[in-house]
Amino acid sequence: MSVVKDLKLSSGSSVLEVLRGMSEMGGFMGPNLARALDVLAEMFERRDCGRVLTFTGNLIATGVRGIVADALRRKLFDLVITTCGALDHDIARSRSEYVQGSFDVDDVRLREEGVHRLGNVFIPVKNYGEVIEREVIELLKRYGEGERLSTCKLCWDLGELLNSGSSFLYWAWRNRIPVVVPGVFDGAVGYNVWLRGRTKRVTVDIGLDQDLLNDFMWSNRVKGALVLGGGISKHHALWWAQFGGEGFDYAVYVNSTDEYDGSLSGARPKEAISWGKVGPRSKTVFIKADVTLILPFLYVGVLSSLSESQL
Repeated sequence: MSVVKDLKLSSGSSVLEVLRGMSEMGGFMGPNLARALDVLAEMFERRDCGRVLTFTGNLIATGVRGIVADALRRKLFDLVITTCGALDHDIARSRSEYVQGSFDVDDVRLREEGVHRLGNVFIPVKNYGEVIEREVIELLKRYGEGERLSTCKLCWDLGELLNSGSSFLYWAWRNRIPVVVPGVFDGAVGYNVWLRGRTKRVTVDIGLDQDLLNDFMWSNRVKGALVLGGGISKHHALWWAQFGGEGFDYAVYVNSTDEYDGSLSGARPKEAISWGKVGPRSKTVFIKADVTLILPFLYVGVLSSLSESQL
């Protein structure tokens, strides 16, 4: 056992120095953040590791979107699994703007003023549904009668259409990083593809994505994941990781959900070991915290710890 050591910081301390110091501070989530940096750094250094990023759509409504886009620009991940909300927010923010708001507000008044609230992010109604609908209608012009799309192709085509350096979909398309959305109809993009695509019989076939995931998991015997939040994106990655090996060899979870209601969202990596979704000898970390608090510092730490050649 190691002795608990005081943090000794100065105005000149770098993010990396702070994170390294947190490894010896003793409590409580602090050492886990330092451990996460070590696990991710090793994961990125391994050239034989298939790297997966999962996140929930709400994060793309915040400035965390910039980190996701930059990570894909740098090709730090080989596969993304997310929700339809992420597509919705990426489109809306590429073409319009969201506003900093407050949790403590009269939602009836917001409704009357034409504003959606996502936590403490305000989304003008005119900057959301109409914007997404317009882009999907434009996208559907590309497809022929009766065309079947994987969500991966849909995402790449959206990224090409958006043509915006702020968009994570753009960088996924540009660098040919697959983006899989297992719950694609749970949001504005999926709804509008279904609604507007019926006249041309354009359909989204999520079975095509399963072929992609199967090939990815079996061709990458070593696998690692950064799992931001819970939900279907987290579970879909874990479900597929049990194939082609003993599960994820590296896994860093960041979420604020509790495990004691038996939910997958709150489950720690150790539970996934019992399912064969994380390996028994894997390097794992669970950070119980809001992703928006943790990820900016963790990402800077990762970039600082990796050499220029690896970026």
